[in-house]
Amino acid sequence: MIPKVFKEVIDLGDGREITLETGKLAKQAHGSVVVQSGKCMLLCTVVSNYHQADVDFLPLTVDYREKFAAAGRYPGGFFKREARPSDGEVLTMRLVDRVLRPLFPKDYHSETQVMIQLMSHDDDVMPDAMAGLAASAAIQLSDFPFECAISEVRVGRINGEFIINPSRAQLDESDIDMVIGASADSVMMVEGEMDEISEEEMTEAIKAAHEAIKVQCAAQVRLAEAFGKKEVREYEPAVEDADLEKKIHDMVYDKTYAVAKAGSAKHERGQAFSDIKEEVFNSFSEEEQAELGKLIHKYVAKANKAAIRDLTLNEGLRLDGRKTIDIRPIWCEVDYLPSVHGSSIFTRGETQALATVTLGTSREANQIDMPSFEGEETFYLHYNFPPFSTGEARPIRGTSRREVGHGNLAQRALKGMVPEDCPYTVRVVSEVLESNGSSSMATVCAGTMAMMDAGVQMKKPVSGIAMGLISEGEKYAVLSDILGDEDHLGDMDFKVTGTADGITACQMDIKVKGLSYEILVNALKQARDGRLHILKHLTDTIETPRDDVKEYAPKMVTTRIANEYIGALIGPGGKVIQELQKETGTTIVINEDPETEEGIVEILGTGQEGIDAVLAKIDSITFKPEVGSVYEVKVIKMLDFGAVVEYIEAPGNEVLLHVSELAWERTENVSDVVNMGDVFDVKYFGVDKRTRKEKVSRKAILPKPEGYVERPPRNDRNRDNRGRDNRNKDRKRD
Repeated sequence: MIPKVFKEVIDLGDGREITLETGKLAKQAHGSVVVQSGKCMLLCTVVSNYHQADVDFLPLTVDYREKFAAAGRYPGGFFKREARPSDGEVLTMRLVDRVLRPLFPKDYHSETQVMIQLMSHDDDVMPDAMAGLAASAAIQLSDFPFECAISEVRVGRINGEFIINPSRAQLDESDIDMVIGASADSVMMVEGEMDEISEEEMTEAIKAAHEAIKVQCAAQVRLAEAFGKKEVREYEPAVEDADLEKKIHDMVYDKTYAVAKAGSAKHERGQAFSDIKEEVFNSFSEEEQAELGKLIHKYVAKANKAAIRDLTLNEGLRLDGRKTIDIRPIWCEVDYLPSVHGSSIFTRGETQALATVTLGTSREANQIDMPSFEGEETFYLHYNFPPFSTGEARPIRGTSRREVGHGNLAQRALKGMVPEDCPYTVRVVSEVLESNGSSSMATVCAGTMAMMDAGVQMKKPVSGIAMGLISEGEKYAVLSDILGDEDHLGDMDFKVTGTADGITACQMDIKVKGLSYEILVNALKQARDGRLHILKHLTDTIETPRDDVKEYAPKMVTTRIANEYIGALIGPGGKVIQELQKETGTTIVINEDPETEEGIVEILGTGQEGIDAVLAKIDSITFKPEVGSVYEVKVIKMLDFGAVVEYIEAPGNEVLLHVSELAWERTENVSDVVNMGDVFDVKYFGVDKRTRKEKVSRKAILPKPEGYVERPPRNDRNRDNRGRDNRNKDRKRD
């Protein structure tokens, strides 16, 4: 028997709908929901253990997976099974996690798992835009202690009109691609890329998205009420001790305030804070330490945070002595690594990124193979964050989700500035060597300079800055270029990248409820001032891209050939192209243009001589003489009935020069007129209708000898002289 199903429908306002359904699938999960738009269906399940884990944080796992069966496809690779998540799936997990995590109680430490699966795909629906809605709807159907319903939507803009959850085709026409996460009351997360828009335009896009999110939150509440809203589970709350908290606050606050106001360096400041913490801890007896140790550490951290925030709000000062708008000292360098195609160092305070650029053919494009999207990237960026960058020693177990997310943000910041006609596949790698505040923005700056150093003709240079916000009632302070220590102290952390003319990418996590749009715009404008300050350091180091790639970097030439010549260039079993690559020291890649069916030939080589040789070979293969034109040829073979000649401008292209076309006079022997290796001109007459072969003539461009008599055409000759007519008569008598 099919159980009772509960549904809610969300109208997107343009004929599209999103349906929330529960009661049919995965009923043993603590909450489950199917979200559908068009033929796209997501199943989200949530489970949370009923006992608290022995940790001081929320062990939340958000997992998003796309099933290949959803698109009627098989997974790639030897094992036909979904394996580790792709970068696209990891990025969706991060989008959902960042909105959900702050809404659980701080003292809720039960292991919690949110699983979102793409079960059916629709080419006109991007599933990642509905993942946040699915997660929140499932939680609303559970008994988890969770503050309120949230949702996430993607917003695009085409011809000035905002579109909620655009299709991929619409997104290609849009100048904005942002995902916004929010509750009905407050915006909580923003991430996306833009085509150099203003701060006000970005704010308008957020407002449009928030209005749609309010509708989706209301639908979740209605679904939960219809299904039967569960009582929130009871859990063992964290132990609190108000007297102990006040005692520790009094012991810590003033000392922390003094250290923070001193404006010291990271290690010196960290040691001072550690000494305060140790002094407070040692002031308690061993019995108290054993019993209250966790609370002591917790209240010390809380007092630390309060003191540092108050210092900034009251005096406009920060941990390293800067004022709120100050940027740390910056130094830059390009062409640091001698053998790479492009390199740069960007150092801002105690954050340093070393970026490299590698140039390649379309064969090196990054292949994307997901059920919801197949394609390739000819510009991509990888970000590495080794433990030594923060003075730590810990095991490295593959690329972390954080590295994927930070690399993607930097890639989105830069990719719009790569020209459409860039012939190369461009790979940027950022190695973070020091970190104390926004290594992702250092990656954007280093990436810009490295690309310019490599000769990538960027439209405009891009810089990035990490900002913070501290607010208390009516008072607030926006912090430019935040430190690592300031990252978790504020009420909003946001990273903004852009050119001198507008924003290209952003990432925001907003922790304060009801943040006014006025404060948001002011913060974005302060970020713009910081971006421009940093941008000047970049352009002072390298003002414009190099005119050409470096001497030891590969040069790329792209040409097109008709489809009919692709086979001739490749040769049987690839023989021609392989030998050509070996002889010229180049890499040759041939792709077919699906629209024109032409062959796009990419030639990559460090030596111009080799590239020229490949181009000459292509010209030779694709050479087509024009009727009536004169060409220089060379004799390459002597025959009884003529000479085989090769076009000088197209080596390898041969044609027969018949003995009758050598000279006006009757020629008995070919060698009487030409010899091997002779070079002379011939006229091209096209394909002879009688022989169906190409015809060229030497005599046609020579003057006729004096007294020369043209021989009559074959049909007008006296055939009796050959005795053929007499033979015909004899046959008739028989």
